[in-house]
Amino acid sequence: MTLMNLLAGWGITPPLIEHPPLFTCDDADRLLVERPGTRLKNLFLRDNYGRRHALLLTRSDKQVDLKVLSRQVGWSRLGFASADRLQRYLGVEPGHVSVLALVHDRERQVELWLDRELEHGDDFHCHPLRNTATVLLSKTDLLRFTSRTGHTPLWLPVPAP
Repeated sequence: MTLMNLLAGWGITPPLIEHPPLFTCDDADRLLVERPGTRLKNLFLRDNYGRRHALLLTRSDKQVDLKVLSRQVGWSRLGFASADRLQRYLGVEPGHVSVLALVHDRERQVELWLDRELEHGDDFHCHPLRNTATVLLSKTDLLRFTSRTGHTPLWLPVPAP
């Protein structure tokens, strides 16, 4: 079953936009990709010991102070998880990450952190497990999706440097 079919079965039918591969937010900027809604940066993080993992969603243009965020959430030294961990926990390669990859985290080993600055956003730009397309996921559908996958979002003020 494809991701889009799964979403439709859950009553989630976002628009799908095909495009050239976009590995980073900068790639979208270079291609002058303009779409309505809220562009996201998706950071797959791990604690210092590699025992805890989180997917952080924030604005595409925001720099994140991982040292301050680490203290804020009470985790030992946050860092970026490796490509191997990304594949193991979310089933995608670097450049293909979005909240939709949580569909692969059936054991709910990855926490979902959402920047409070996104609370009033809508039509969130998400790769549907591949970086050659984007879906525009409404806030309602985002929360419906996370409910169906068993991931309760933690809304937090994400610190910038």
